[in-house]
Amino acid sequence: MAKLAGRTTGRWRIVEMDQWDQDAIDLVEPGFITFTRDGTGEFGFIAVNGWMDCRWSKRDGQPFVEFTWEGNDEMDPASGRGWAVLAENGTLTGHLFIHLGEDSGFRATPLTETGKRNGR
Repeated sequence: MAKLAGRTTGRWRIVEMDQWDQDAIDLVEPGFITFTRDGTGEFGFIAVNGWMDCRWSKRDGQPFVEFTWEGNDEMDPASGRGWAVLAENGTLTGHLFIHLGEDSGFRATPLTETGKRNGR
């Protein structure tokens, strides 16, 4: 699992979602999704935060992760599931589902140690 997780491990900046524009995504803080080598992670966008339980595999030769999550949506308990795949161009694309609520595709780019997207 650690080998598959390696290329997706770290913090990613959510730069696009199907259901919301960037101002909404960044409402509380810049939208992000983070994966760790121990099979956990977290994300945040709008007023939604989640802590993830991840499972890695490969899809079409690329690292692929499926996850369940628990957290909150505007301070109310929330949970759901999602997935993400590393594209050949180095971006992360996926889909996040809120249990009994909305869902949206997303695209994310890696953050550098300085916290700037793509080293800029």
